[in-house]
Amino acid sequence: MSSPHPDVRFWTVEEARAYLPQLRELVERIKQAADAHAKVSTNGDEQPGEGAGDALAELAAGDIIVRDPHAGLIDFHARGPDGVVYLICWRLGEEDIEWWHLPDAGFAGRRRLPRDPG
Repeated sequence: MSSPHPDVRFWTVEEARAYLPQLRELVERIKQAADAHAKVSTNGDEQPGEGAGDALAELAAGDIIVRDPHAGLIDFHARGPDGVVYLICWRLGEEDIEWWHLPDAGFAGRRRLPRDPG
């Protein structure tokens, strides 16, 4: 049986935490560009502005999802030992990676790590 996510990188919590220093820098650049873009844009475009391209490309290469560039909200794909796919969730300003949620639950469904597969 093939995986429904054949080309997606799945992160462990430990890998995500190890990447956190680089993640902070990239997400800060994206947020600054998005905020600057919002100040000059009047068309409601929510895409980050100039200057965020390299940061967005690096995150995309790691299959890291930018949910909200203004809030610095991102998700990492993860898979539990029980095979359940979930998202490790982090927002700029948080000291550590401490949250997860199911893909259809979104930010409002965040729960504290570790995810209990039971």
